[in-house]
Amino acid sequence: MRSSGRPAPAAGVEIGVADPSGPAARHCLEQYFAELAVRFPAGFDLSRDGGDGALSELAPPGGCLLVARLAGEPVGCAGLRLLEPDLGEIKRMWVAPGARGCGIGRRFLRELEQRARDRGLRALRLDTHSSLGEALRLYRSCGYAEIARFNDNPYAHHWFEKIL
Repeated sequence: MRSSGRPAPAAGVEIGVADPSGPAARHCLEQYFAELAVRFPAGFDLSRDGGDGALSELAPPGGCLLVARLAGEPVGCAGLRLLEPDLGEIKRMWVAPGARGCGIGRRFLRELEQRARDRGLRALRLDTHSSLGEALRLYRSCGYAEIARFNDNPYAHHWFEKIL
């Protein structure tokens, strides 16, 4: 954070692929799940949302997990997994509260979209909860269009797709 209270520009943030079971990814995912437990009116139970076993879908070769670091410290994560041979899904996107507002979420989306294109995917999908207003605004502003429900995520209220 800058002394003005505004986040520093994302230029100082490094984004790279991480092992979903590694320490940086685990740190981000634990923070993400803890935040969901507070922000969702009925709380959050990981076992209802695929559990830790779902993390294997974010590992290569089928998926990838990106971690953002600021001054070497992990401040965010975002994953990509395959739904079908030509269709991917963005999962577990989170940015630490102190790092929000400096473009990390947009950088995650651009990077995942490029990786999806490189794999020959035709589209990306994602879902989110209605209490995550900043996520809803981000997805819409980045060209994701609301679509019909495509999964059984018990915490999702909105489903999006972007044709690549």
